[in-house]
Amino acid sequence: MKLFCSRKDLETALNIVNKAISSNNTLPVLNNILVKAEGKKLHFSATNLEIAISFFIDADVRAEGAVTIPAKLITSYVSLLSDEKVELSVTDGLTLLVQSSTSTTKIKCISADEFPLIPKVDVEHSFKIPTEDLDNSIMETVFAASANVSRPVLSGVYLSVDGDEMKMVATDSYRLAEKKMKLGDKIDGSFNCIIPSKTVAEMGKITSHSEAKDVEVGLSKNQVLFKVGNVELVSRLIEGKFPEYERIIPKEGKTKVQVSVEELALVLKRVSLFARENNNSIKLTATNDGKLIVSSDETKVGEEKAEVAITIDGENNKISLNSQYMLDVLTYVNNDKIEIEMNDKLSPAVIRPTEREDYVYIIMPLKV
Repeated sequence: MKLFCSRKDLETALNIVNKAISSNNTLPVLNNILVKAEGKKLHFSATNLEIAISFFIDADVRAEGAVTIPAKLITSYVSLLSDEKVELSVTDGLTLLVQSSTSTTKIKCISADEFPLIPKVDVEHSFKIPTEDLDNSIMETVFAASANVSRPVLSGVYLSVDGDEMKMVATDSYRLAEKKMKLGDKIDGSFNCIIPSKTVAEMGKITSHSEAKDVEVGLSKNQVLFKVGNVELVSRLIEGKFPEYERIIPKEGKTKVQVSVEELALVLKRVSLFARENNNSIKLTATNDGKLIVSSDETKVGEEKAEVAITIDGENNKISLNSQYMLDVLTYVNNDKIEIEMNDKLSPAVIRPTEREDYVYIIMPLKV
C-alpha cells in the first residue's frame, strides 16, 4: 500500500471513525482503524461490534492495500503534523510508514484480515431527512434516554415513521422527550424501531458538524444504517416493545406558564446547589401575580428561594420536580421560551417550547 493524501482530510477521517472505538475492547484489533487504499479513495472503518463507522477521502493511490492502525496513536500523531500532504505506505506488511517533509515515522499495525467484517444492512425501509432536522431532533431527545441497561428498551431512542411524519422519543420512566418532524417525501406504510442511545448520540456528533444536506436512513429487522456525506454508521437495534407513552401525556393543564429559558435556567442552577442534598428535589410555585417561585427544602447546607417573571393562564399551582430533569430540557431545547403546564402535585408537568407544536417534554412529579 502506498498513497499521498491531504493531512487535513486524513485528520478529519480519523476523528470521525474514532467515535466507534470503545475504551474497553477485549480484542486488540478493535482498538485499531481499518485503512484501505482502493481506486482513488482511502477508506477508514472502526467498530466496537455494536456500532461501526466508515468514512472515505480522496487520495493519490500508487499501490492498493489494507492494514489496521492503532486508533489513538495515529489520530494523535496526525494532529501534530503541519504539512499539507502526507505519504502513507506499508513497508513489510505490518508496519505503516508515515512521511512528511520533516519526519518519517513507523507504526506497528495488525493485519487487515483480523478486522471484523462490517455487516451489510439488508435495507427493508428507507427515507431521507434534512441533516439539520435530524441534528435538532437528536439534541432535543437523546438526553432523556435511560443510562441503565437493565431495561434495554429504555436505553434506546424510539424512532417511528408514518407517511410523511417521523417521531423520535426517549424516556427513562421519570421523564420523556418526544420530537415530531416532517419528512421531505411521504413513505408508504409505517414502521418503527429502537436505536441504542449511544448510537443516536454518536450520530448527533456527526450531524452537528456535517455540511451534507440530507441524511439517508435505512432499516432492516435488526440494524440501522445512517449515511451522511462521506460517513456511514451501522448499528444494531434493540429488541423489545417501547412503552405506550402517549397515555401519560395530560391532555390539558389547569395552569399554563410561559417563561424565559435563560432566566429560568439561571434560577434553577442556583436553587439546585441546595437541592443536591435532597435528591435534586425542588418546588415550582406559579402565582397569579406573574411569578414562578423556585425553591428548595432546607438541608444541612442551607436553602434557596428565587423567583422569575412569567405569563400565567389559569389558577395558582405548584409541583415538586427533579431540578436536573428541568435543567436538561432547558439546556437542549432549541427555543427562547417554554410553556409549563401543571394540573396538580401528583400529575406530570408538561413542557413545550412556545409557538412550537413539534416537541413535548414530560417530567413525573416527586412525592414530598
